[in-house]
Amino acid sequence: MTKIVVTGGSGKAGRACIRDLREHGYDVFNVDRVKPSEQLCPSILADLTDFGQTVDAITTVERGPHGVDGIVHLAAIPDSRIFTNAVTFANNITSTYNVFESSARLGIKNIVWASSETVLGLPFDSPPPYAPVDEEYQGRPESAYSLSKLLGEEMAAQYCRWDPDLKIIGLRFSNIMEPQDYAGFNSFQSDPMSRKWNLWGYIDARDAAQAVRKGIEAKFKGSHVFIIANADTVMLKRSEELMRAVFPKVPIAKRLAANETLLSIDKARKALGYEPEYSWRTRS
Repeated sequence: MTKIVVTGGSGKAGRACIRDLREHGYDVFNVDRVKPSEQLCPSILADLTDFGQTVDAITTVERGPHGVDGIVHLAAIPDSRIFTNAVTFANNITSTYNVFESSARLGIKNIVWASSETVLGLPFDSPPPYAPVDEEYQGRPESAYSLSKLLGEEMAAQYCRWDPDLKIIGLRFSNIMEPQDYAGFNSFQSDPMSRKWNLWGYIDARDAAQAVRKGIEAKFKGSHVFIIANADTVMLKRSEELMRAVFPKVPIAKRLAANETLLSIDKARKALGYEPEYSWRTRS
């Protein structure tokens, strides 16, 4: 069995990721500073902003560091203004550095980590350059949280430059939802502006977990980033109508299906074989 350390496994994406990896035959170990609400796998409490704790937590895994085949780094303060900007930035950038550096020292060559859709320019108070947005234009962080994620992507690129055998995949997750969250989607329909901040996107936690697993299994090397969203929007109104109403001057770069996502997942589809399996429309 392949051993995977998941940081932040007590959160929404983390729980789904642990379940998915275990269902696909992986041996999983959770590292988080929050006690898990359910014991899905062995775990340890650790503060990843402390380098010593990070190394210790990873090497706690049975058979020692050489038994770890990959790291899934999801641990972070998950949004802006939960804490002050300085605390958010320091936590996220330091924990990401500690995970990357620990992995380098321990010879772990396979890392998937949670970047964020926010690097695309959310909350789009300045309109996006085109839609659907993709990975081709330069990051536009608008918060300390987003800045920490963009600098994490740059850090990953430099670690991979230092070690050509290393793979670090950053997943720019959209707004993560669990099935019980879908009951609230009806409240969005009367006011499209309430969700314009991320172009009406979302990601089912189970599809986020699929993307993580496919990132771990990808055979290529180097640093790569992928937008990870569901194939549709959170709205019943057609995607093109939403853009024309809210962002009338933004070019639409392709013909859109009725409710097609405006957070392009074409790159993830091609490179990772990622294909969303769930939708709020079916509740399954």
